[in-house]
This record gives sequence, C-alpha cells and structure tokens, in this order.
Amino acid sequence: MFTHPILKGRVAVITGAGGVLCSSFAKDLAAVGMKVALLDLRLDAAEKAADEIKATGATALAVQCDVLDGASLERARETVNSTLGTVDLLINGAGGNHPSGTTTKDKLELCDISEKAQGVKTFFDLDPKGIEFVFNLNFLGTLLVTQAFAKDMIGKKHASIINISSMNSYKPLTRIPAYSAAKAAVSNFTQFMAVHFSDVGLRVNAIAPGFFSTNQNKALLYKEDGSLTPRSEKILSHTPLGRFGVPSDLTGTLLFLSDESYSSFLTGVIIPVDGGFSSFSGV
Repeated sequence: MFTHPILKGRVAVITGAGGVLCSSFAKDLAAVGMKVALLDLRLDAAEKAADEIKATGATALAVQCDVLDGASLERARETVNSTLGTVDLLINGAGGNHPSGTTTKDKLELCDISEKAQGVKTFFDLDPKGIEFVFNLNFLGTLLVTQAFAKDMIGKKHASIINISSMNSYKPLTRIPAYSAAKAAVSNFTQFMAVHFSDVGLRVNAIAPGFFSTNQNKALLYKEDGSLTPRSEKILSHTPLGRFGVPSDLTGTLLFLSDESYSSFLTGVIIPVDGGFSSFSGV
C-alpha cells in the first residue's frame, strides 16, 4: 500500500460513499490513516463500507445524507465535526444517471419519426424532469455539499477538494446526454472553484474515471449470462488498455491529489483515468 504519512489523522468526507468507487476511496484514505466520514442517502450501504473499514482498525463514520437538502447537509456536517473534527479533504462523489434522461439509440433514424417502434426513446422523448434530476444530483449535489463543508476548510493550507467528474465530460457518449452534460458542468465548476478559492488555501481538482464496472452500469455492460453487451464490445475496442477499470485503478490518482507533498502546485485540473479511451480516435 502507498505511504502518505502527512495524511494520517486528517478528516476526509466522501459523498456517495455507499457506492462501489466512493466506498473504495474511503477504504484507500483510511488505509493511509485518515479518519473517513462516509455520506450516503442509503445509510445501510454507508454503514456496510464503514464497518469494513473499522474492522481493519481504522476510523470511519457512516452518515445518512441527502446532498440536495441543505438541512440534511448541515446535520451531516455537525455530526462529522463533533465526531471526527472539521474536514480536511472533501470528495464530491455523489452522482448518477436516470433512464428518463437517456435515449435507446445512438443516432436518430427517419423511421423513429414516421413510425417509431415500441420501446424506442428518442431525443424528442427525453423527460425534462429526468434531465433535471441528473443535473441536480451531479452538479447541485457538488455545489451544495461544497457550500456546506468548505467553510470549515478555509485557511487550512493543506485543504483540498476532489470532485468526481467523468470522461464523458470531455466528449459526450451516445445515449446519455443528461449525464454527459452534467459531468461537463462538474468539470467546469471544478475550474471555477479552483480560481475562486485560490487565495484561501483550498485546492480543487477532479478525477474523471472512464469505464468502470459498477452496480450502476452493470446492465449496460453485461448481458444476463455475464457476457459482454454490444456496447461493451465497442467500448473495449476503443480502449487501448483493453479492459474496464477496477476501483484500485483510481487509488494512485486519489492519493496523489490528496497529498500536498505531491500536488501542492496542482489545482483546477481534471485527470482522466480511462485506459486511454479519450486518446483513441477509433482508427
């Protein structure tokens, strides 16, 4: 395991920490001695991850929290502060997509207008409420959490925020316009915050994961029999390293950005961790 002694004893707050990637972030940070607060709307998922961390002898706290509710965020902040201390590292990991903000085809066809087949959802069928949900969860869920916790970070020379964007923020993927646009907003917001907080000792960066196999995209990547879907085959054919990411592939970037002895002159960057997907032209 990596050694990052200056992180020992500091407090990390991770939203969306009941999920596959963000629970892994919590475990990585706990492994180098940080006290971690795992915030998630699903308390049972956060508690499961926190219990696994505590079983190793590290310090972890599960907190139920709605990243879109100011009162919930304030209660979470008070719980973290009274139990672990004020936050040193904030990871805005809560996010996700919604079926009502997704199309069923890569491209619109003329037949989809004249005689659309049953079950086909085109651009013209996208539900504004679904789009709103995706933007709120990904973008507002980053802004509101930062408003709630960042005041306690001001003036700490080692304080840092890491937002979780996506490689979709560089180029939109087909079928998921709401999610791609929302993550582009997160990346843009990361750069805004990096400038806005630069005089008060707060660095702000982002990680943009590529294709990782998680609970959220399992149905997209695999058939019921466990074989790859056609979309997965297309993804891997455009990924130079030839595989999906696993949570440990993000550990190095996470700790690099968290530890100012390595990244003190780094702010406002979005680092893709995508197996080369964003570099490949397809030919």
